[in-house]
Amino acid sequence: MGKVAVAIVVAVIVRWGWKLLNWVWLKPKKLEKRLREEGYKGNSYRFLMGDLIDLATMIKEGKSKPMPVTHDITSYALPFDHRIISKYGEKSFVWFGPKPRVYIRDPELIKEILLRTDEFQKPHPEPFRDRIIRGLAVAEGHKWSKHRKIIGPAFNLQNLKMMFPAISSSCSDMIQKWELLTAKTGSTELDVWPYIDSLSGDVISRTAFGSCYEEGEKIFGIQKEQQNLLFQMLFMVFIPGGRFIPTRANKKFNENVKEVRSVLVAIINKRKKEIESGEGKCDDLLGILLESNKKEIEEHGVGLSMEEVIEECKLFYSVGSETTSNLVVWTMVCLSLHQEWQIRAREEILQVFGNGELDFEGLKNLKILTMILNEVLRLYTPLNMITRATHKDTKLGNMMIPSGVLLSLPIMHVHHDPDIWGEDVTEFKPERFSEGIVNATKGKVSSAFFPFSSGPRVCIGQNFAMTEAKTAMAMILQRFSFELSPSYKHSPFAVITIPPQFGAHLILRNIS
Repeated sequence: MGKVAVAIVVAVIVRWGWKLLNWVWLKPKKLEKRLREEGYKGNSYRFLMGDLIDLATMIKEGKSKPMPVTHDITSYALPFDHRIISKYGEKSFVWFGPKPRVYIRDPELIKEILLRTDEFQKPHPEPFRDRIIRGLAVAEGHKWSKHRKIIGPAFNLQNLKMMFPAISSSCSDMIQKWELLTAKTGSTELDVWPYIDSLSGDVISRTAFGSCYEEGEKIFGIQKEQQNLLFQMLFMVFIPGGRFIPTRANKKFNENVKEVRSVLVAIINKRKKEIESGEGKCDDLLGILLESNKKEIEEHGVGLSMEEVIEECKLFYSVGSETTSNLVVWTMVCLSLHQEWQIRAREEILQVFGNGELDFEGLKNLKILTMILNEVLRLYTPLNMITRATHKDTKLGNMMIPSGVLLSLPIMHVHHDPDIWGEDVTEFKPERFSEGIVNATKGKVSSAFFPFSSGPRVCIGQNFAMTEAKTAMAMILQRFSFELSPSYKHSPFAVITIPPQFGAHLILRNIS
């Protein structure tokens, strides 16, 4: 019996040893050979870590200093990706640990990938992403369809119109703070970024949780801290079992996960009781989501579990707030640099609304502001990269993508491609969008603009984000003119989105 036990132990060790060797060396080298045969170029695979050490080094260096004030930001915002693409050309790849990622920059191939959702899926697992983002954003197949169906009603135009007063209220609160700061002298130098960042958190808190928005703001603060902790744990995130290593950052991250869950469970249970008793209104994201989920359970027997509802609520913050805050702050920076467009946008807003309150229907008449926001989304796209994976050898264009390869769709690089947008690609020219998004590239490529992704998995909150951005900018432009402060430091460095690393110091002047 002892010999049998030893033999079993040896067999298990050999089997797992072989799996480990295959994962950290044999499979990566095989994939590298296949990619090079397909004409792809990149660094040679380095044991276990791949290019992660170089990536982390460049991230640390890039975050430590600003760049010249220019819209040509790809080399600063994504230094490692830019270096690989510049060095190896159109068909290049990079190593995230033992997994290769190939860059796909052709808009037509990107469009094809995003349409073929069954063949090109979200990578699973994706250690960095999975620690902070779950729910609809990463679900696949039937689970994705179910989540999309249940969550969809929360973002339709009718419900968005119902939530517009909450959006306006949050924006008004920020404007009032700025008016107090400019009350004595009529102007002030101000870092607007913390206010805009808080604005987006406040909007999500009010529109997601209604009367429970104060508890929601607590979640917003914790979610922001989680992102910073993740970057401190960059190496461990990609090591199997790394989340169990008892570092200070890991411990704090796990404590935050428990705290967010506890707060959300209390909010959700409270709202469920209100809906069941007929006391609560379904006029916020959570209420609409719970009502839609209840209907799904009644009709089909199965809806979202408590854990799934929690993940969707966390997703509101992780994706919803950052997308809009980035868009608003970079719009203010761009309009500070290009005063003629600031003037044109203000004239249009005053023509549509005067100095009075905004209304939801009037937002669609802000054509110039829409052009400006689209140009900012092109130059400072909040989502800088989309990743997909193959689960079998898959034909794409004239290439065969091996199973196990990740595909990086670099939105920022496509948005800054002079072959698509022209030699003035790095200039701020909202007039590109004067005839709509489809005609922005003058017929060259119709699918080259995709700040909210595209295809069946286009961002469900796109209209919400644009409504918030239009509302915030319209209110700001009604009451203030602004320009860059001498202390402004240009720092559009990519984290998950592209916040200004050193803030956005502007000079605000009250014109109301």
